[in-house]
Amino acid sequence: MMQKLTAAITAVNGWVPEDKLTNFDLEKMVDTNDEWIRTRTGIIERRILKTPGLGTSDMAAPAVLELCKKRGITPAEIDCLIVATVTPDMVFPATANVVCDKIGAVNAWGFDLSAACSGFLFALTTGASYIESGRYKKVVVVGADKMSAIVDYSDRNTCVIFGDGAGAVLLEPNDAGEGILDSILKSDGSGRNYLHMKAGGSVKPACIETVTNREHFAYQEGQTVFKFAVKGMADVSAELMERNQLKAEDIAWLVPHQANLRIIDATANRMGLDKEKVMINISKYGNTTAATIPLCLWEWESRLKKGDNVVLAAFGGGFTWGATWVKWAY
Repeated sequence: MMQKLTAAITAVNGWVPEDKLTNFDLEKMVDTNDEWIRTRTGIIERRILKTPGLGTSDMAAPAVLELCKKRGITPAEIDCLIVATVTPDMVFPATANVVCDKIGAVNAWGFDLSAACSGFLFALTTGASYIESGRYKKVVVVGADKMSAIVDYSDRNTCVIFGDGAGAVLLEPNDAGEGILDSILKSDGSGRNYLHMKAGGSVKPACIETVTNREHFAYQEGQTVFKFAVKGMADVSAELMERNQLKAEDIAWLVPHQANLRIIDATANRMGLDKEKVMINISKYGNTTAATIPLCLWEWESRLKKGDNVVLAAFGGGFTWGATWVKWAY
């Protein structure tokens, strides 16, 4: 009997800017210090795309080009490209369209998906369903954000958290029982008051007042978001394990969204996982929003083995959250 068609991750790649913004740099900008940032977030430095005129597509494009090279395919072979981002190059056209143009993905259609820090998971499940339907053979899912474009570097509560980066995976059909096997995704729009960007949308278009009042930056009520995130990410990961009869010893890796070390620890504890099984690179990159999970996969790629059970988990603004079970395919 033939196995049901699944979408397997067949290649992964990441790209981060060279410029670093360290905690010591931030000490000179706002009233904070390295020790405070490290103990509360786990972050030591983050990468910033500094060159004027460059946007999210300029991080996504090299990530996808290298991804294709690794897999031995040309960008022209990509059927569909989805970019998860909250920092698109422009309001429209979609950053996915721009990326396709920059890399020569002339046969691909694509779109942007906005779910904040859960964006990569939402896009991964979306991309997987296109593969599962049998309609497409090669779908690229990108998580990319230039958070420095929407961070207020005079607000010490948010400016220490975020960085810039991009990560991409290639999805291809698999009938050997590997790939994306289950996802539980959730959203609750009532959380919008605690984590959002006040202006720049259709409710509050840009005007001289919104700019003067610094309303085009990420706004967050830290404590509230933290409580929701700990509960949301831990609960949904536990639910995913229960639903699939997975025990802690069955799981090779937890790949958590890199928002805060304490949220990551809480999720791992809830799943009964040792720290050795958790991918953590927040100290180097900070919170790159939609890029955190693919950047982890990229950095740990050489340690992932065929058949490994991997759980991806995220929580983001909106609120959005979810967990995905992947059986590694290579």
